[in-house]
Amino acid sequence: MSLDRPFAEDSHLEILARDGAARAKRGAVLGAIGGAVLLAFWLTGMLDLDRYADAWPAVVQLSSEMFPPDFARFGQWLRPLADTLAMSVAGTALAVALSLPVALLSAGNTTPNGGVYHAARLLLNLLRSVPELIMGIIFVAMVGFGAMPGVLALGLHSIGMVGKFFAESIEHVDPKPIEAARAAGATPFQVIWHAVLPQVMPQLADTTIYRWEYNFRASTVLGAVGAGGIGFELIASLRVLDYAQVSAILICILVCVTMVDGIGAMLRRALK
Repeated sequence: MSLDRPFAEDSHLEILARDGAARAKRGAVLGAIGGAVLLAFWLTGMLDLDRYADAWPAVVQLSSEMFPPDFARFGQWLRPLADTLAMSVAGTALAVALSLPVALLSAGNTTPNGGVYHAARLLLNLLRSVPELIMGIIFVAMVGFGAMPGVLALGLHSIGMVGKFFAESIEHVDPKPIEAARAAGATPFQVIWHAVLPQVMPQLADTTIYRWEYNFRASTVLGAVGAGGIGFELIASLRVLDYAQVSAILICILVCVTMVDGIGAMLRRALK
């Protein structure tokens, strides 16, 4: 027993030393993150208290002009709201339809070879790096004003993010069903259909619903560049400084976003 005690004490001290080193490492990482956050706040002027004090009169003046909201043109906003909802649904459907094949090519366990893998990943990075607002401007110049350029902008931009999430879900599937299907002589399409997709369908459905919720909010901004929807009405009211109508439109958008989030939650529960 006397021989075992020093060994036990050494083990205990070693555990304490490792725990202390881990704590110190976590503390250093958290300190670095906190320093980066403070630096970002300083560079962007968020720590300038004088600017907050100078802005307060403008906040009070703008708030007085926004309330009470003016819903006199509510009937004329119903069609733009419907267009915004239609843009989000069509854009999400387009994104999902195009994201799945790209995701299969950019997933390490389903891609044909390394060259295709890197090309597909580069495509996803490219689509993800161009904001939907810039795409909206480009498609408005190509196909004209209306909801169509909004759908194209939402759909193509969403491919970058949706395809990335799809690919990561595919890469994390259980490899045993894939190996069994290949050992049984299944074709690549049969492997994907019978061994891959059944495992990732819940994750794909969740990603699709979340992206639809995001696309509805994003579609309200695309109206600023002529892509239709309620965003066009919002920008028009801002241009004429009619802040009472601006607040009314924002309330309508808030109600619609809440409804979309509720529908998304219902769909997620139904698909479980």
